[in-house]
Amino acid sequence: MAGYEYVSPEQLAGFDKYKYSAVDTNPLSLYVMHPFWNTIVKVFPTWLAPNLITFSGFLLVVFNFLLMAYFDPDFYASAPGHKHVPDWVWIVVGILNFVAYTLDGVDGKQARRTNSSTPLGELFDHGLDSWSCVYFVVTVYSIFGRGSTGVSVFVLYLLLWVVLFSFILSHWEKYNTGILFLPWGYDISQVTISFVYIVTAVVGVEAWYEPFLFNFLYRDLFTSMIIGCALCVTLPMSLLNFFRSYKNNTLKHNSVYEAVVPLFSPCLLFILSTAWILWSPSDILELHPRVFYFMVGTAFANSTCQLIVCQMSSTRCPTLNWLLVPLFLVVLVVNLGVASYVESILLYTLTMAFTLAHIHYGVRVVKQLSSHFQIYPFSLRKPNSD
Repeated sequence: MAGYEYVSPEQLAGFDKYKYSAVDTNPLSLYVMHPFWNTIVKVFPTWLAPNLITFSGFLLVVFNFLLMAYFDPDFYASAPGHKHVPDWVWIVVGILNFVAYTLDGVDGKQARRTNSSTPLGELFDHGLDSWSCVYFVVTVYSIFGRGSTGVSVFVLYLLLWVVLFSFILSHWEKYNTGILFLPWGYDISQVTISFVYIVTAVVGVEAWYEPFLFNFLYRDLFTSMIIGCALCVTLPMSLLNFFRSYKNNTLKHNSVYEAVVPLFSPCLLFILSTAWILWSPSDILELHPRVFYFMVGTAFANSTCQLIVCQMSSTRCPTLNWLLVPLFLVVLVVNLGVASYVESILLYTLTMAFTLAHIHYGVRVVKQLSSHFQIYPFSLRKPNSD
């Protein structure tokens, strides 16, 4: 298993023909962030590998997740009557979130600046972005948390899925159209949330208890913005781009079935994980929300990475992800009835298995493509130059 090759010879041949094609129409990105990133990238030395910048940004997102998990393990820290997250933590998380976002914006510019752009760089960037979704959303949850003034863990679960599906829509578009249409919501959310973290440190979490307008609370604004952005911006734009490609006869897949194959695994993951929540004898989501979110986000990231490999290599996306098999078995066992501690053990075991499987997948794919393109993933040196 250690030497298992996930990328097929057909996919490697497809990567050789790959050409980057993306469209960014977001005014915030075009007129504010790109000029800012063009200035920031000049600070980096030309020997610094773009993938190292990408990975550093990802580690900052993971650090924020772990830091908040320490101070707010069960999402009650922002509720009235509970010990709140220290102000300095909000400041650190806000700064690091914006730094991570900035690094994600300059890695591609560093690649072009050093003439080191490769398909591996794009795959590495977007693959880590797919995993960052769960870290980002769960960290944001601590601003409001659960309880009387917060958002229930089930509502947050649904909001997490809104974000996950919004993310995969962009890559589903590219799988069918050959063009990556960068979503508007990403830049807006990153800048806004970074700012909100800092504001929370200044005004305290108690400020979010108050109504935003009439009886409309800030938690309701938070929920409405996520759902509204997905339904009113992300989904319509994705469907419009797909329809335009259809009208121009440039779709890469002619049948409806082949066009929607990449959505099978994420949809089944949603069905199985939701069934587990609804059938859980111990109310597993209330008991271990952070672990459950992480399990779902990791399985989703693995399916998304497989989709990205296929859309970049112009090969067919797998119909189902094998990680869904153990999840199906666990849901089946839970439905038959198990003790609370057994269900918790199943969740932690499955989460660990998913995490190790996804890390193994990522490491092996990076090694395969590095060997294929004869490059080092975290260095600008060539292997034959040693």
